[in-house]
Amino acid sequence: MACPGYSLPTTKRRQRAAPAGRTIILTRRKFGTTLVAGAALATSAQQVRPQPAGKRTIVDAQVHFWKANSPDWAWDPGAKPQLPEPFTIERALPMMDEAGVDRVVIVPPGLNDRNDYALEAAKRYPNRFGVMGRIPLQDPKSAALLPAWKQQPGMLGVRVTFNTPPTRAWLSDGTADWFWPAAEQAGLAVMFLAVGEVPRFARIAERHPQLTLIIDHMGLNSSSRTNRITEIPSAIDQAIALSKYPNVSVKLSGAVGNSLEPYPFRDMTVYLHRLFDAYGPQRCYWGTDITNSFASASYGQRVTHFTEELSFLSESDKDWVMGRAILARLKWA
Repeated sequence: MACPGYSLPTTKRRQRAAPAGRTIILTRRKFGTTLVAGAALATSAQQVRPQPAGKRTIVDAQVHFWKANSPDWAWDPGAKPQLPEPFTIERALPMMDEAGVDRVVIVPPGLNDRNDYALEAAKRYPNRFGVMGRIPLQDPKSAALLPAWKQQPGMLGVRVTFNTPPTRAWLSDGTADWFWPAAEQAGLAVMFLAVGEVPRFARIAERHPQLTLIIDHMGLNSSSRTNRITEIPSAIDQAIALSKYPNVSVKLSGAVGNSLEPYPFRDMTVYLHRLFDAYGPQRCYWGTDITNSFASASYGQRVTHFTEELSFLSESDKDWVMGRAILARLKWA
């Protein structure tokens, strides 16, 4: 479904840089809840000069890396990867270079609870990779890991998933309750996948105003395509409802995987636009989750989808969404 009223630009990215000396003023976003702690988390709107498009820092907010199943890097029983072959450091780097992607946030997949391969990537290429690590939420002993979590070189925060009946239950049966205050106290950013459970995070965001929470994939996952007529609009509504909390932001990484159309995936434009209007450029992050929809588009098309095909984004907006915002939110220098 095309988004009515939008004219999609056709000029190339390098041709769309703002004229020298022009200043673009970001719109001030008003949040429904005034929180003192929120002032420290939400970046105040300022006059900012857009970066020339050719110099824009592009950061992919989510890519899974994994190795083959082996005795020294075993997958959990029954675990299934998103691709038949491993997605490795050596595979990712040339793709990033070709597409002009400067950095990637590695999110270790649910094949096991190991972060070592992702941290290896960050150690070898510290200017290209950072890690949002996994942690066994079901084990209260994991709390002891959090105070020193970011002392691991390349570690930026934690990613937690509630995408199966047993893990979704952790949000209501008390299993995950220890984590939110512990992560807040440790100053950790938290990315969360909780399709259908996003409203539960309103209470978490309100109780822990200094806890940085990032909604994965617009509140969607690839299964949303099956019941898209009802499920996708509802999930977007749920994600937008959290925008009133300054400590909540969103990864716009669910569009390609949920689109039923080829590039430029115009059936998802209306949802991207709604989320952007709710959260603003400094709380929205471009991300690909590329292994989850690998055959749907090249890496370069995933970049130009945002830089050339979304007419509601100004050049200044693109600076934030394509990299500046996630670097600021995760404090990734």
